[in-house]
Amino acid sequence: MRHLLLTAAAAASFVLPAYAAEPAPVPSPGEIAASAPASDWVAIAASDLLVMDLTPDATGKPRRVVIQLMPAPFSQGWIGNIRKLAAAHWWDGTSVNRVQDNYVAQWGDATEKKALPTGLATVPEQDYTVPVGQLVIHETPARGTKPSPHAPRGDGYAEFTRFSGGWPVAFDHAREWPLHCYGAVGVGRNMSPDTGAGAELYAVIGHAPRHLDRNIAVVGRVISGIEHLSSLPRGTGALGFYEDEKKRVPIASIRLADSLPAGQQPKFEYHSTESDSFARYADARANRRDPFFIKPAGGADICNIPVPVRPVAAK
Repeated sequence: MRHLLLTAAAAASFVLPAYAAEPAPVPSPGEIAASAPASDWVAIAASDLLVMDLTPDATGKPRRVVIQLMPAPFSQGWIGNIRKLAAAHWWDGTSVNRVQDNYVAQWGDATEKKALPTGLATVPEQDYTVPVGQLVIHETPARGTKPSPHAPRGDGYAEFTRFSGGWPVAFDHAREWPLHCYGAVGVGRNMSPDTGAGAELYAVIGHAPRHLDRNIAVVGRVISGIEHLSSLPRGTGALGFYEDEKKRVPIASIRLADSLPAGQQPKFEYHSTESDSFARYADARANRRDPFFIKPAGGADICNIPVPVRPVAAK
């Protein structure tokens, strides 16, 4: 009898379910970026941050928008003008005067009568693009200077696209240019050959208007406070301009961050697009495998792979 019981027990052990350990959850793109080592993050110089303070909202809440300016060699003529305009406090007392749904929020002198500072450059249209290979990557010497091989290679607007030095760019076999992704900041202009001085600026608050690439200068991107522009009431005039001047949102000041007192300078860093962790992040954006998703897309528009930027706590 004892022999039969042992045999039965042994047989039963073969039909009981085996409970394997639960597979580790697949990280989301945000989780991949958040877990990237500190060495994969690059500090943004205060001299490359443009700080726009709008007047407080109806509840008295401050409204600050921080813009990272484009690195050399892109758009440097316009960015030189922007630095001069900020140093002259030219934007103080101007306004956000255009908000077009699914397109842009634009600011500057609504009257078009305010005198510009002397010494602003007139930038030629050829500077909307630069020769391929001129981008200077301001990162640690240990990191490579070759463009990331992990970005999408083509789209409907350009022969190729990639990330270089933290920025999405497009290129062909001769020229390279920055892109109008969400949050991109560009220079308003009149009809060609005018290219704008940089006094009229706009931020993209809708679907990426890539048809503007190589037609208007991209000078930066909003890295903090985009909600203060994207949530504004839409203008009812042509192209979203406010017909009632009382609807315009006054600008208290626009300054370069390095001109602010040391304790008031915002600090940010971006996820290096030359790092292995960014390669994993970009792949995860193109192939969502985290639990919510049923079918990975198998690809992504470059503007749908935003480069992570995070604030740095004061020490």
